[in-house]
Amino acid sequence: MDDHRTRFLELALAARALRFGQFTLKSGRISPYFFNAGLFDSGAALSALAACYADALDQAGTGFDLLFGPAYKGIPLATALACEYARRGRDLPVAFNRKEAKTHGEGGSLIGAPLEGRRVLVVDDVITAGTAIREALATIRGAGGIPAGIAIALDRQEIAGEGRSDSAAQAVAAEAGIPVVAVATLDDLLAFADASDALADERARLQAYRVQYGVRDTHR
Repeated sequence: MDDHRTRFLELALAARALRFGQFTLKSGRISPYFFNAGLFDSGAALSALAACYADALDQAGTGFDLLFGPAYKGIPLATALACEYARRGRDLPVAFNRKEAKTHGEGGSLIGAPLEGRRVLVVDDVITAGTAIREALATIRGAGGIPAGIAIALDRQEIAGEGRSDSAAQAVAAEAGIPVVAVATLDDLLAFADASDALADERARLQAYRVQYGVRDTHR
């Protein structure tokens, strides 16, 4: 496994952003693990997480000129990633949206750098149903931006629903014609668990969940 994937999973466990047990998802599925990026709740944790995002993006070779964080979790993620790239010598503009348009002051639903004419990378935690990401892409296009890619922390690699063979991430990527870059995937988590004595009890449950709900073709 690539170093940024291992670092990310270790970081997620330390922050308790990644937990094991029995969790009911919005889909109604009972998952043996749960990921909550909101628990990267300190400067040090966000900085380390941003470095993982940057390494994944650099390895993927995705081209972009601006970082966009969808409200709400995407806002600190895009901001932290901008700070990480600045530390690496690349000063990127950042923008994000409000859930509801502001009717006073400067007004509007967008905050930050202008999107027009720029290749925009959407930065978020996960793609569950894809609704929020699709809304973000529509907002970007409406402001004259050019969607260039989507970066997420964890790809669960699950089929989007009954009768589907693709994941929500794959569906969004195909519809938009842009890449989805994940710092780590469920396959990476399985490999990580295989190499960890501490996670020995979780391996079988993770694998069973992957067999039941996982996409058959994980190429993105």
